[in-house]
Amino acid sequence: MIFRALLIFAISAASLRAQQASPSPTPSPEVSPSPSPASSPSASPSPSPTPRVQTLRELIDEMKDEDVEKALRTFTEGFFDPAKVGEKELRRATLEGIVDRLAPGAAIVGTSAKSAPAAATPFLAEILDTHIAYMRPGALTKDTLAQFDAALAGFPQGQIDAVVLDLRGLSEGSDFEAAAEFARRFCPKGKLLFSIQKPSAKQERIFTSNQDPTFEGVLVVLTDSDSAGSAEALAGTLRLNAGAMIIGSETSGQAVEFAEAPINGNTMLRVAIAQVILPNSGPMFPNGVKPDVSIWLARDVRDQIFRESKATGVSQFVYDPERRRMNEASLVANLNPEIETVQAAQRDRGKAPPIRDTVLQRAVDLVTAINFYKTKKQ
Repeated sequence: MIFRALLIFAISAASLRAQQASPSPTPSPEVSPSPSPASSPSASPSPSPTPRVQTLRELIDEMKDEDVEKALRTFTEGFFDPAKVGEKELRRATLEGIVDRLAPGAAIVGTSAKSAPAAATPFLAEILDTHIAYMRPGALTKDTLAQFDAALAGFPQGQIDAVVLDLRGLSEGSDFEAAAEFARRFCPKGKLLFSIQKPSAKQERIFTSNQDPTFEGVLVVLTDSDSAGSAEALAGTLRLNAGAMIIGSETSGQAVEFAEAPINGNTMLRVAIAQVILPNSGPMFPNGVKPDVSIWLARDVRDQIFRESKATGVSQFVYDPERRRMNEASLVANLNPEIETVQAAQRDRGKAPPIRDTVLQRAVDLVTAINFYKTKKQ
């Protein structure tokens, strides 16, 4: 609840500042009636608002069945190359259009691309600013769950008051049982986490929290457009049942179970056959999980941070080095660190600035703000 209160407070404060910054309206002085537009040739009518341009899908959806048939006949009877609008091409266009309309619930993928192993994101657990546990599972599996539990148990007791769970880049995986296991580490016992429903089935699979949570402090979840499947289910249920705040980008909208049908030796059709349902919120497909605080980070920058942090940690991508200042020791040594800092900055001019994980930075800022308000309240 404190996350929601802080978010509402921030929005209210921003609205109040905007109202204070805008000039208050002053009453207009009385003037004589102005001539009508007809009697004043120079008077120009106020510009009408620009109409919104409809998308191709919206235009086609408004057509009647006979309109669609007429449009198709126009293609075949017009001046187009028959090879491009023949029966063969129309059937391919139909398949392409259906897959496009059903995305991300349907896709045609190459078997070679599917068989190629994806680059694994390494598991990482690290303490930031002495009290924030940063945890990046890399994948939602039983193996990473064991690492996750070991890392949680290994943190100093009573020192960690916040966990930042990084689910960015988890593009593969529909192991929803594993997602539920991760959620049980944070959600109260007895809570309904989520269910999985099929369109034609009356029964549904229900996942609940059957244990006391391992951690009950401040929880922040990081997502991006590559967070898919079980990662989306985990993010959604943590916000609903553990009060987590989500920071980053909207997820992919693929919280579904797929069935795969081979088409030939090179391609297969993937179709969603079941979807994740959050209690009191409904399905997560196809809109995904929208963050509470939206901030975007380029995929290549994220991947570079993930690679380099495997050996050196993520702190270097969060905190800037403290600027050196004049003190008693520098006076005794007849040195001026402030001048040296300026000279170093001049030497580095023109070089690429160091990369920063801006999403994780906002998460750390949020935790700092929450702890500040907690301290003030006490």
